[in-house]
Amino acid sequence: MTDIKPTPTPLIGLAKLMRMAFSGVDLAPLGTELIGQAKTNPNANTLMDLSTVLQLRGNRGLALLMQADAIASQPVYRPPTTGDQTNIRVCALMSAGDLMANTPLEFLLEDADVALILVYVTEYQPLPAQLPDHDVLFVAIAQSDDNMPLLKSLETSLASWQQPVLNPPARIALLSRDQVCGLLKSVSGVMMPVTVRVDRHSLEQISQRVVPIKSLFEDADYPIIVRPVDSHAGQGLEKIADAKALDYYLQAHTDREFYVSRFIDYRGRDGLFKKYRIVLIEGRPFICHLGISEHWMIHYLNAGMAESVGKRAEEARVMAGFDTGFAVKHSAAFHGINERMGLDYLGIDCGETPDGELLIFEVDSCMIVHALDPVELFPYKQPQMRKVFTAFRQMLLNAMPHGVL
Repeated sequence: MTDIKPTPTPLIGLAKLMRMAFSGVDLAPLGTELIGQAKTNPNANTLMDLSTVLQLRGNRGLALLMQADAIASQPVYRPPTTGDQTNIRVCALMSAGDLMANTPLEFLLEDADVALILVYVTEYQPLPAQLPDHDVLFVAIAQSDDNMPLLKSLETSLASWQQPVLNPPARIALLSRDQVCGLLKSVSGVMMPVTVRVDRHSLEQISQRVVPIKSLFEDADYPIIVRPVDSHAGQGLEKIADAKALDYYLQAHTDREFYVSRFIDYRGRDGLFKKYRIVLIEGRPFICHLGISEHWMIHYLNAGMAESVGKRAEEARVMAGFDTGFAVKHSAAFHGINERMGLDYLGIDCGETPDGELLIFEVDSCMIVHALDPVELFPYKQPQMRKVFTAFRQMLLNAMPHGVL
């Protein structure tokens, strides 16, 4: 471990670094500068910022090493606040990992009067007996196999916590894909295909036609969707047409366990696929983006939204009419999801079936929600995201005793 000495070097923070990346700034010079600082005057804030820069530049392995070094020296970080005055103090419990490992609170609180304190908890660094002063505790740790012991430990530690706790760890622990589909199975207006967790050997047996595909679950049939357990952002996600394609998939992916579900064709009448990213804040739905694509696997950044005036116009219309349109149409579904999941803040990636049901792709507490898109191309997003951020701040305020500052 690097011999790190505490210094007053301020943290740049994820929000500012991500904003630089989104605006096209080359982060390589900053990375070089941070490496120089880490060599001449090593401190945890510099290493944490360097870790973020490395992640944004695609060097995940080295980034996580830098992060681990930083956390071992200093578990507490204070991202910069933009306002002169802070009225709410939020302490967020974080886990080690990449940009998908925790709720990205820095984006949600970028312009708020909120002091955010990040406290990293790992198997080697348990929850400190004394945390920095705070008004609200927010559990930002993502559900994953690696994090399950940590979430279980926090459930015990936070059982009698004196300050309000948002997104309790016991509820986050239910967010695996196979558990979510079970929890939402009987929710009115919701369609989420059965998702099962399957070991590699079982899938190999199916790919070799030794075992029929229907052994997976009751209505299993090709095409199926396969992805490695704990993968995100489409990594290793493929639609499999038959046993031969499954065999090719397994040759290309060496993971030990996978999630498998049926593929649902959710194309609209215009022949396009549409994926909505929605957050529930105290049960109320807010749209954050609508990705429109010719391909079934939609990621907003590669859906061609910036290149298509028509797609942006449709997203703008949906955002403008969301509260009286989509949110009302699926109000029973959103209410049921909120009741079953029991989280104060929750993200949903979804579409619509041809029959008009809410088709759930994923439910997660750590989806990236931001206002970083270029204003000149996406002017309609700023008002919508301000609604999201205002609601998030109000949730924090509501959690405080008597809801007063």
